Amino acid sequence: MARLEEAQVAVPESGITAASARSVMYRRYVVALIWVVMLLRFVDLQIIAVLLEPIKAEFSVSDTQLGLLSGFAFSLFYGTLGIPIAWLADRYNRRNLIAAAVGLWSAMTALCGFATSFATLFAARIGVGVGEAGGQPPAYSLTSDYFPPQKRATVFAVLNCAVPVGVFVGFIVGGYVSAYYGWRSAFLAVGVPGVILALLVRFTLREPPRGQTEENPGATTAPPMREAITTLLRVPSYRHLVMASSIFTLGAVGSGIWIPSFFVRVHSMPAADVALWLACVYGAGGLIGALLGGVLADRLSARTGDKRWYARLSAITTLAILPFGFFVYLWPNPIQALIVHTGTTILMHMWMGPTYATVQSLAGVKRRAMAAAVNLLAINVIAFGMGPLLVGLASDLFSARLGQESLRYSILFVVLIAYGWAAVHFLLAARTLRQDLAAAALR
Repeated sequence: MARLEEAQVAVPESGITAASARSVMYRRYVVALIWVVMLLRFVDLQIIAVLLEPIKAEFSVSDTQLGLLSGFAFSLFYGTLGIPIAWLADRYNRRNLIAAAVGLWSAMTALCGFATSFATLFAARIGVGVGEAGGQPPAYSLTSDYFPPQKRATVFAVLNCAVPVGVFVGFIVGGYVSAYYGWRSAFLAVGVPGVILALLVRFTLREPPRGQTEENPGATTAPPMREAITTLLRVPSYRHLVMASSIFTLGAVGSGIWIPSFFVRVHSMPAADVALWLACVYGAGGLIGALLGGVLADRLSARTGDKRWYARLSAITTLAILPFGFFVYLWPNPIQALIVHTGTTILMHMWMGPTYATVQSLAGVKRRAMAAAVNLLAINVIAFGMGPLLVGLASDLFSARLGQESLRYSILFVVLIAYGWAAVHFLLAARTLRQDLAAAALR
């Protein structure tokens, strides 16, 4: 890893002055570059969903093992390593951490293509999780120092629209490269470009002064790790937003990983056709939802003067998903179910911008990376680790009675419980959000 530099020292690099680094055009470049980082991060995370069936066929493994591969193998280090990396990001150069992380997870994704057994593939996926642990916390922290609080929901919505686009790319590349060249080539196709991106981040992204967009930044020296985590967990709205995002993601990841297999097994659709349909559904629906959620939350908050809308809107859109679930997983016509799933996907992505932006604002200047890392740890333990595994376990458990239909009801059960439960936590976060944000501005 490149030498870590103190973030508090705003030294111009390569002729880029502090003034130009804060310019409108450069801030747009920062958002664009971080957007590509998040895009590649989610492509490398999601691509395995469309490759589960050929991996199952080659290595003769069960759905439970596939659930471990697609969830636990990735999340084992992804969440836990985020905490020490966030400790570094709150003290040292975040740009260097992001570049190193992108390079590592991309190399490990490419190595998945050389796996000779289920065990070596499992090990390579652990490596992907290790690399991706260093991506989100420093990226979120760095971006927050380029934009003031009243614009962050929109900016974070733009960043998080990389998630559905990443799903689109993952399904397209995974589906078609796997169909014509094999599943190993699909991992190579998305892993190699990340090395180039890592170099671009290292040599063009600039480290901003901490707190430069805050009205009253106060001291920017990060507190000890235990103190930072304890302070965050004492904030009621932060706790509920972390629980809401984690439980929601459990349902989203559990369904998202298995939905290609659902349409292949239950509806007998060709894998390449499923990949194309889901790429369009998640790409278009997710892009619309992510952008709409951030813009709408910022506008509702500004118009009413009530910042509780950042959590309220997330609760409303989450509850609105529930009726769609019955149609998507129980309707006999797969094409009609996929079309309706576009509406589900729009709603599924509307909470992301408002929630992640609010988490950063609740953290204050000194704990931003740690706030993102604690949230990331909870999401990994609850969502990435358990979501795919719960669906896989339920599918194996009921397969003797229901056959291929077991996957249909396993996904539906997990989705309904997760989204309903998440909505409760979004509503609980709204109850104390105004006073918690006011207190965070003084820390």
